Amino acid sequence: MVRPLVVGMDGSDDGFLALDWALDEAALHELPLRLVYASRWERYEDAALGLSLKRPAGEVLADNIVGAAVERAHLRNANVDVTTQVLGDDPESVLLSEGDHASAVIVGSRGRGAFTGLLLGSVGLAVAARARCPVIVVRGDKAGLAGTHERVLLGVGDSAKGSEAVRFAFREAAARGCTLDAVRTWRCPAHETTDHPLLAGDPERYHEGRASAVLDEALEETAGEYPTVRVRRTTVEGPAHKVLTRRSAAADLLVLGALRRDTRLGLQLGRVAHTALHHAECPVAVVPHSA
Repeated sequence: MVRPLVVGMDGSDDGFLALDWALDEAALHELPLRLVYASRWERYEDAALGLSLKRPAGEVLADNIVGAAVERAHLRNANVDVTTQVLGDDPESVLLSEGDHASAVIVGSRGRGAFTGLLLGSVGLAVAARARCPVIVVRGDKAGLAGTHERVLLGVGDSAKGSEAVRFAFREAAARGCTLDAVRTWRCPAHETTDHPLLAGDPERYHEGRASAVLDEALEETAGEYPTVRVRRTTVEGPAHKVLTRRSAAADLLVLGALRRDTRLGLQLGRVAHTALHHAECPVAVVPHSA
């Protein structure tokens, strides 16, 4: 069964940018695209309408937004199979549910009701933090959105060996025919002494060597499945959230893993993903994996 890409629509400018990006992504991977609009309009309007024959304003708005989205999709790429769904529920719940049957969920960085200056809408953050499928938040500058850098950036974490994030990044790089820039950061703790024999003389070299070994182990298995993908392996000293956000300015997509624990409540995002979703200069894919 082919799982579609799901894009959340709300009528905002960022939502339509997400639609454009999702259409290109669907064409790239030859996947159908499902446009989803969700709102609680009927909760507030049904009682007020009473016996009126007028259609609720929220329902009219939903139809107009979805209609405009379908027209825009056909104009951009008529070859992508597009379906629509309008649901009377809160957007977060709907997109999380849709994600259970999707290849990925794609959302804009800010919604129609976002406050001025807000870097990421609450729906995008909640879906990225809880979904069981990859979530792509479409954000960044024109070059990153247009895919002109020809580079996919992968942040390699501690548990990246054979992870879905690594596989996702390789698939994206292969489909785009571009370079995979795999980055592992490292730090040399200020309080660390050289009493340990492995640290004697050059603790920086020790930590950089460990980072390089983690990077090689994370990529080895999947790299063999994608022999045509050019991989650039880089170890960088510094905090991961700052390093990856800075390097996103030269990437078309930043891919990060996110640990999902079944028994844990609340948002399940680490500092790196949280920072990237708010500040990256290109679209960010958050790919979940189980503990």
